Amino acid sequence: MYQNSKQLFERAQQSIPGGVNSPVRAFKSVGGTPVFIKSAKGAYLYDADDNQYIDYIASWGPMILGHAYEPVIKAIQEKAIYSTSFGAPTELEIEMAELIKSMAPNIDLVRMVSSGTEACMSALRLARGYTARNKFIKFDGCYHGHADAFLVKAGSGMATLSIQTVPGVTAGVSNDTLTCAYNDLPAVQQLVQQYKGEIAAIIIEPIVGNMGCVLPAPGFLEGLRKICDEESIIFIFDEVMTGFRLSAGGAQARLNINADLVTYGKVMGAGLPVGAFGGKKEIMQHIAPLGNVYQAGTLSGNPIAMIAGYTLLNELKANPAFYIELDAKTKYLADGFEKVFIQAKVAYRINRFGSMISIHFSDHDITDFESASKADIGRFNQLFHFMLNKGIYLPPSAYESWFLNNALSYEDLDKTIDVLQQFLLQ
Repeated sequence: MYQNSKQLFERAQQSIPGGVNSPVRAFKSVGGTPVFIKSAKGAYLYDADDNQYIDYIASWGPMILGHAYEPVIKAIQEKAIYSTSFGAPTELEIEMAELIKSMAPNIDLVRMVSSGTEACMSALRLARGYTARNKFIKFDGCYHGHADAFLVKAGSGMATLSIQTVPGVTAGVSNDTLTCAYNDLPAVQQLVQQYKGEIAAIIIEPIVGNMGCVLPAPGFLEGLRKICDEESIIFIFDEVMTGFRLSAGGAQARLNINADLVTYGKVMGAGLPVGAFGGKKEIMQHIAPLGNVYQAGTLSGNPIAMIAGYTLLNELKANPAFYIELDAKTKYLADGFEKVFIQAKVAYRINRFGSMISIHFSDHDITDFESASKADIGRFNQLFHFMLNKGIYLPPSAYESWFLNNALSYEDLDKTIDVLQQFLLQ
């Protein structure tokens, strides 16, 4: 069933560290051999052995309208004729920035970059440069990319591989990274008082996708906003996952909370390598060449990435009912899951917000990284392989959110619910 994937993985390990170019793809958490994908269309993936899978990753979020979405593919093909990169300004970059500003609240200026990691790294540097402070607060289990400062108590891939500390990250860098449990507002207040006048920023995933899908407790984000206002701290929303997914305006619009800086990626590139960070003019004008906070990138604003993202975002902006439709599909899946869990009398928690969802085999609520890590990870790993063998592709880690795409049919959802029932009742 997976013979070609096994051969490709053996071959890959001879020239690529671990055989993969991003650690979670190695299947180390769930065990077994990673599936090598050959193509995708709509809601389906096809592997090197021609197996078909219903896809619940959507390339970790970007493929919100499904794979190989025809208007995006056509736009890429037409733009590529004129060259794939210029290393010089284009009108398309302006149009993309204007489109983002028209969709996302509280954005005056936006800088294009090439990844979510780069966006978060640059936003933090800007916050430090603007405030002339060095320390910042992040939350256990939140992942903001692999820049040194963010790899302290990060979630997702590091949690999957049980990496507690990262060689190569210096003590000096780690000392400026202050951490709290997600949803623990008193702990944040204590840190702010302990390091009064030293904290440049608080960065957070407003809806977490790196310890499963975890929601903010009522008043938590509002409390952080209040602290930042009182202490002149820059509030950064990492919307690499949630931006343009939870709504046209992302988590800021969906939750009605304004951040000072926002980072983007994934959906805004329609599957191509892209990111951005933006915010208030007062802060953003400190980025070079307007200011002295340096940030640059040869492929920033790459025309192929820009046209792909611009085409997709235009579709999302023009059809706001799309979000209602996708949310309804995700709720349908969650409701179906809940019914079969209750029928099977298995301890569970289903976390969902918009089109992000995760299953936890647990008898306690999943509200932070500690509670997520106490769920039955082994049971999830069994579910992963059962689903895979039935043609359903889940994230290969209990610490990752699932991302639905609107190409999924209700027949796909029913099949997924049915396969979960088979697993629980076997």
